[in-house]
Amino acid sequence: MSNQTPTRESRVSRTAAMALMFLLAIYFLLPLYFLIVAATKPQGDLASTFGLTFSHFDLFKNLDTLFSRSDGIFGRWALNSVIYAVLGAAVGTLISALCGYALAKFKFRGREFLFSVILGGVLVPTTALALPLFLLFSATGIVNTYLAVFLPSIVSPFGVYLARIFTAAAVPEEILESARLDGAGEFRTFFSVALKLLTPSLVTIFLFQFVGIWNNFFLPMVMLQKESLFPITLGLYGWNGQTARAPLLQESVITGSLVSIVPVIILFILLQRFWRTGLASGSIK
Repeated sequence: MSNQTPTRESRVSRTAAMALMFLLAIYFLLPLYFLIVAATKPQGDLASTFGLTFSHFDLFKNLDTLFSRSDGIFGRWALNSVIYAVLGAAVGTLISALCGYALAKFKFRGREFLFSVILGGVLVPTTALALPLFLLFSATGIVNTYLAVFLPSIVSPFGVYLARIFTAAAVPEEILESARLDGAGEFRTFFSVALKLLTPSLVTIFLFQFVGIWNNFFLPMVMLQKESLFPITLGLYGWNGQTARAPLLQESVITGSLVSIVPVIILFILLQRFWRTGLASGSIK
């Protein structure tokens, strides 16, 4: 009897946990399902049909309308988002890796204080920095350019924090000492030895950076006035604000929202082998 009780409790707890996870999965996936359904409907069916059921399948027509509207400005917004997110995440990941490596492997006065300041930067919301950055960039004349969005995107205190944890866990001191004994300088040691060991972890940092920049809205809204420089988020926001006087824009906003999440999903699927490894190494540490 005593042997059966733990087994029964284990089954009950496992079933309860699975039921909770199932409900949470429905909760998080339901908006995505609604978006997919709405993107396949013609404009007239959005209000006249139930939101969670399909009607006439007009997805390809909606996509054609989306990419041809306003002389194809949505395609330009998509390209801008790719430029901001891919380049910003790549450069930001490299900077985070260099900083995290230095904080983990080099001993110098004030190291822990500097790391504490970086951790404090994690707690500062990005919206609080938008106005100071705008004033700074206005003084330097780079407002309303690609640099106004790109430069703030390459700095990530959270990326530096992760890079330090991953470096301490994945890069043994013995390998670094061997490289130095062979005559390698610090930069060569980092790029030829440490960077290879950190690759799975850096993919995790890259994904965090990419998603953050891709979904960034407030900073571009403050920095940009030219429509040709807008990312997808800001462009769709502008269209959504015009739906009261131009109702046909509603379907393009919904279809554009669906298109905007496709690159993120594809990137997670392609890189899942690496970011799972990176998260595992960080959790072990």
